[in-house]
Amino acid sequence: MKHFKNDNIGLISTKILSSDSYKHSFLTNLVGDRCLISNKGKEANYYFPLYLYTDQNEKIPNLNKEIWNKINELVGETKPENILDYIYAVLHSSTYRNEYKEFLKIDFPRIPYPENKEEFWKLVPLGTKLRDLHLMTAPECNKLITTYGIKGSDTVEKIIYKNEKVYINETQYFGGVPEVAWNFYIGGYQPAQKWLKDRKGRTLTNSDIEHYQKIIVVLVETDKIMKKIDQLL
Repeated sequence: MKHFKNDNIGLISTKILSSDSYKHSFLTNLVGDRCLISNKGKEANYYFPLYLYTDQNEKIPNLNKEIWNKINELVGETKPENILDYIYAVLHSSTYRNEYKEFLKIDFPRIPYPENKEEFWKLVPLGTKLRDLHLMTAPECNKLITTYGIKGSDTVEKIIYKNEKVYINETQYFGGVPEVAWNFYIGGYQPAQKWLKDRKGRTLTNSDIEHYQKIIVVLVETDKIMKKIDQLL
């Protein structure tokens, strides 16, 4: 975690799954804990920082030089972020997750080398977009697709999803929430549901309401990009 005290980004994944399928990929630019994408004992979260910092605060890419050079020989000169984004795109491929389903239950994900230069440079921007979405720095995060127009207490009481509406109490709801977002998994969690459940009994602020609406955008856009990745792979 000391490497996240400075400017950095890291991939998060797991080594052993207790669930049926692999959905356990995420990114962070902050210090985190072992339950960020799963709280099950077997699914301890592992962090892979893109950069390491020496005691002299020197920033070093946390990449195997031999592997990095091999990729560069195939696709041309790359930056560490390009390698990370390629990996992140592959990890969000349903094709990859299904093909290596059994292996992903018992060991760290193993990433195939790119087939060719064209494939690599088509996957990288999709991985970049996923990275920006999951860090909530993508411009799309501000293009809200849901509504929240009924006045009330703004208190999270009983959470119900019905007809693309997420009710937080008897009268108030977020409207226009696609089912794909409501049911979407990242790791062992369904963010659209867990975020509200964690705030049961609390009164949402305007900032909270906007943040939840951004979460829905991120989940919908993630699903779209995953489909584009599958078309390439």
